[in-house]
Amino acid sequence: MSSFDVIIIGGGPGGYVCAIRCAQLGLKTALVEGRETLGGTCLNVGCIPSKALLHATHSLHEVHENFEKMGLMGGAPKVDWAKMQAYKTDVVAGNTKGIEFLFKKNKITWLKGWGSLAAPGKVKVGDEVHDAKNIVIATGSEPSSLPGVTVDEKTVLTSTGALALGKIPKTMVVIGAGVIGLELGSVYARLGAQVTVVEYLDAITPGMDGEVAKSLQRILAKQGLKFILGAAVQGVEVAKVSATTRYKLRKDESEASLASEVVLVATGRKPYTEGLGLEAAGVDLLPRGQIRTDAHFATSQPGIYAIGDAITGPMLAHKAEDEGMALAEILAGRAGHVNYDAIPGVIYTTPEVASVGKTEEVLKQEGRAYKVGKFSFMGNARAKAVFQGEGFVKILADKTTDRILGAHIIGPAAGELIHEICVAMEFGASAEDLALTCHAHPTYSEAVREAALACGDGAIHA
Repeated sequence: MSSFDVIIIGGGPGGYVCAIRCAQLGLKTALVEGRETLGGTCLNVGCIPSKALLHATHSLHEVHENFEKMGLMGGAPKVDWAKMQAYKTDVVAGNTKGIEFLFKKNKITWLKGWGSLAAPGKVKVGDEVHDAKNIVIATGSEPSSLPGVTVDEKTVLTSTGALALGKIPKTMVVIGAGVIGLELGSVYARLGAQVTVVEYLDAITPGMDGEVAKSLQRILAKQGLKFILGAAVQGVEVAKVSATTRYKLRKDESEASLASEVVLVATGRKPYTEGLGLEAAGVDLLPRGQIRTDAHFATSQPGIYAIGDAITGPMLAHKAEDEGMALAEILAGRAGHVNYDAIPGVIYTTPEVASVGKTEEVLKQEGRAYKVGKFSFMGNARAKAVFQGEGFVKILADKTTDRILGAHIIGPAAGELIHEICVAMEFGASAEDLALTCHAHPTYSEAVREAALACGDGAIHA
């Protein structure tokens, strides 16, 4: 039996970041992970491999669509799917090995196996039980499905199966128009597949700024993705080499079906808490399966904490990381805090989409008086030079105080640009503060400044 100050169950972004910070703060730390590699879903079968395929297929798109316009002539490259998959695997391996190196550097014990709560202050891994003053549950989430849809990871896929298909399908149905569905749908559309996205709601990307969502749908449709909105999937039937997706249109209850080689189920994720022994340990769950925690990540059982996808809030790797660092500070006797109002969200399509803070729809519901500063990338010289003029930056500020309440970007490098606004919001900045800050020319970031200027007397290049 080993004894630790902290044992963390789960080696994803929340868990491994929490472990590193705990060790840095002088706590004797162990982490339980049953995979062969650290990094959880994100690094192994989620964020990182999907970004590798998005990059590879975006490069292919550039060759076909833009190289000739720039005077780059020659035959179009052929896709070697096996090599592209090998590239993705190498990217994943490099990242997961990097985390293992950080564990050794920070003297963190990796307890290899699947963990469960054996008793207060005790974690069972395999046949061994380890003592811990504090236990952190960071087990993440798993894909959720729908009634009548059985996942086999061959024909009916989650994101895991979609990242490792044996061949490029000619046709694909994507159930769900959220982040995962649109990103992986984009990958296969660029590779030549006919991709149809079926969404229950009447708009894509639920919860996103409505204007941005409409723009993204229009741009993705131009790229070849088809959308069927307001459609409730009734089931998926699998034949030998195909699948049929049945759905019912909510507006008139009419039924229809789609045949495809594969179906990607991208209907969201749910907390992964199976086999942890939470009920026996007296840890309360919420109705939707999340672990109940207080403002300091403490569960209903003293000495047991939870972070990341296993608790409430957006299921984002960086949200889990922030919570992991904050909890480590708390366990070390310091003040740990997460500002949930300044957590960005990003969709890595082309163009990228990024947001932080409140949308117009939310501000209207709250009855908040606000103003909008908006600037199109068509007015940005750098964006036009690289065929990325579609999209815009939108900044929402309090009508009276000018304090930034939210921002929404669709355009080149949106996932990078949003962080300027995140920092501004952390400091309680006004739109004028951004507008008065010098931005290098020519950069995409000038569009952010122009949108801030538009909150005042007006943008310069609009």
